[in-house]
Amino acid sequence: MSLISRYLEEHGIPTVVIGAARDIVEQCGVARFLFVDFPLGSPCGEPWNVEQQHDIFQQALGLLTEAKQPRTTRTAGHNWSKGEDWKRLVFTEEQPWQTKELQEKWMARKEDYRQLKAQGKV
Repeated sequence: MSLISRYLEEHGIPTVVIGAARDIVEQCGVARFLFVDFPLGSPCGEPWNVEQQHDIFQQALGLLTEAKQPRTTRTAGHNWSKGEDWKRLVFTEEQPWQTKELQEKWMARKEDYRQLKAQGKV
């Protein structure tokens, strides 16, 4: 998304990226970034929390009109209602959401890719 945003900006279309992976988005150098410190997949707010989603969207529109310089980052200021334990779970090796079956599928895809790469097909 960050690279698409940069492309659009280069062609005169202003953008705001709403995202949760601050380090990645800022590294890409987007013009305007609204950082939402939520789990990946929920940058626009928690599921079914329409008021929060509306506020995040309004903040993004505000950033679009108020940013005075490139690479402007603003923090949305919301807290995940179920606490910050998700950070501990995401940034560990254990990955509790990943079942044994999902892990095996992932490893099989990685092996397929390695073989294709060795054959010069990717």
